[in-house]
Amino acid sequence: MNAVREWLKRASSVAILTGAGVSAESGVPTFRGNNGLWRQRRAEDLATPDAFARDPQLVWEWYNWRRAVLAEAKPNPGHYALAELEKRSSNFTLITQNVDGLHELAGSDNVLRLHGSIWRVRCLECGQERFDRRIPFPEIPPKCECGGMLRPGVVWFGEALPQDVWLAAEKAARSADLFLVVGTSAVVYPAAGLAQIAKSSGARVVEINIAETQLSDQIDEFLQGPSGELLPQLIA
Repeated sequence: MNAVREWLKRASSVAILTGAGVSAESGVPTFRGNNGLWRQRRAEDLATPDAFARDPQLVWEWYNWRRAVLAEAKPNPGHYALAELEKRSSNFTLITQNVDGLHELAGSDNVLRLHGSIWRVRCLECGQERFDRRIPFPEIPPKCECGGMLRPGVVWFGEALPQDVWLAAEKAARSADLFLVVGTSAVVYPAAGLAQIAKSSGARVVEINIAETQLSDQIDEFLQGPSGELLPQLIA
């Protein structure tokens, strides 16, 4: 812990990658695996372009429910610690796989959302994309002002990450002196490859997680425990 504190103090460029574990500490379900079952359906079977094309009503009912769940979630001490770290850093980038917007609620500004935001919607007809925090929607599926159907502004299984966001994330990883991987299993690519990019570019890489991952033995430091406890200790 002390070594990582020193690295943080000395780093001129810090990049962070966060995953579902950070949000789980705010009570957000992972929405994947057995704990993510909804009406006996898996997230992997609902969050796909094919599922939406086949039954947009069903997919939107699931997202309507998810949005209602997420609207009740509050940032935890880990979210606030990262927002504070951004204020103290001259060059800071927060890269997240989470779509819940809790980092922004905690005060983080420079956030790259690899998988989009559940609070954004995009029209399939006119292409307009905007924030929309209505809960619930007055109709399912929701419609755009142009009359076209809206879809969630997230990246589904089988879809490519937004190119501009990914390039910015790669750039942040390559230029970082210190790269933190927080609350992610490090198995979902290409996001999981950012730590290797940072490491090969000369950064120190630190992982914070409740359990070891396949990344843990390839990095400079592994801190085991909840990010909501460890991140505030790091910046204390």
